[in-house]
Amino acid sequence: MRGIPPPGVCNTLAAMSWTRGLLAALAVGALLGGSAGCGSGDAHERGNGVTISPVGKVLDDTDEEGRHYREVGAKSAPQVGIQVRPDPGDDWDVRLTVRNFRFSPDGTRPVAVAGRGLVRLYLDGHPLTRLRAADYHLSARLVPRGTHQVTARLYADDQTVWAVHGKPVESTADITASGSGTTTAGPWEE
Repeated sequence: MRGIPPPGVCNTLAAMSWTRGLLAALAVGALLGGSAGCGSGDAHERGNGVTISPVGKVLDDTDEEGRHYREVGAKSAPQVGIQVRPDPGDDWDVRLTVRNFRFSPDGTRPVAVAGRGLVRLYLDGHPLTRLRAADYHLSARLVPRGTHQVTARLYADDQTVWAVHGKPVESTADITASGSGTTTAGPWEE
């Protein structure tokens, strides 16, 4: 139909046909010496080659593995809660609950996008695994007898740590390997 662009083509010039709109956009881009497009991009580059991200502020503070914190406002910050339950076979089922956060699929570009990324799971402060889903099965052979801490920490796809007020966005649950029960921790009551 005339005046409606085919799927996948951006047309901000609604009164023109999609071919005339595309030609006009290309001509404007050529005259300005830049590229024409629908978006404004995800990052801006300063004259010195430093890329400024529109997602939060990267702090000098780092986690135990040297990954920088990415400070975001508390109102829109991602949140994570963790629940760890023993399963019938003496292993542990870990369930994460997230808010303002989406898990990125494997192979996602290493660019910080608001509220998106992966979770790193820690056992007693030691890296255990990276998660791109809310569920994880923790083998009993990794948890010796006694009380331990399982921590879920949120990371952006560029491997920076989501942070609020200079603290990483994380949640920790205590588990005791010799008993049964449920341990839950999070920023909200369920």
